[in-house]
Amino acid sequence: MSAPTRADRTRQVAVTLAEVFCVLGTLVGTGVLGTRVAESSGGALAADATLLAPAGPAFSIWSVIYAGLAAYAVWQWLPSVATSERARATGWPAALSMVLNAGWLLVTQQGWVWISVGVILALAVTLALLVARLTRLPASGRTDRVLLDGTFGLYLGWVTAASFANVAAALATTGLQVSRATAELAAAGGLVLAAAVGILLARELGARWPVAAALVWALGWIVVGRTTDRPESAVTAAAAAAAAVLVVVATARLRSRQVPTR
Repeated sequence: MSAPTRADRTRQVAVTLAEVFCVLGTLVGTGVLGTRVAESSGGALAADATLLAPAGPAFSIWSVIYAGLAAYAVWQWLPSVATSERARATGWPAALSMVLNAGWLLVTQQGWVWISVGVILALAVTLALLVARLTRLPASGRTDRVLLDGTFGLYLGWVTAASFANVAAALATTGLQVSRATAELAAAGGLVLAAAVGILLARELGARWPVAAALVWALGWIVVGRTTDRPESAVTAAAAAAAAVLVVVATARLRSRQVPTR
């Protein structure tokens, strides 16, 4: 095991500072230091604001993701990990994802919903690139697999779904008036696209179950939201359910074609 270089130490410090910033952003977004996300931006991001918004309990997945990010920030300081290929490959994009996460929360506090769309799309791309690096560098053990592949897989899957909800929220702020049928058709189209992105991620990133699980989790809570809360929409619920099934089937089929290594 080689000694950490200056570049390694710089990366470790950057990840740690990014994690601190991410925690502060989370405190703002949860209402401890600011306004809860559901109540910011004029309520545009609330669970009942648009057809593509998941029901409230869906957001509990953040507890798992945030715990994983905190553990990652500690893990990357371990002497046996500091110079590993995976730590070096993921450190900077992980730090960037934390900064973008906190940035999104701060932007929504200002009511800048369209800017938040740009931030969350940048976050999704960053996470996709990070997980692609994990695909090229297989895990060295169970801890590595759970902490990195699990955390960042869930992170990517959730942010992918959240990106569509964010776009829907931004469109809603324009005040554009459309018929119910048009709104439902647009929502169904968005869900078809979400399923397509989920299938693409499965094909390109090794059919990772954490990615699929988080995406399906979000889609499932859209079903719950549209059948138990306003705005109710059987069409949107059916489309979300179909999208979830497509992602699961595609991931399972792609997974069956490879040697299980993750």
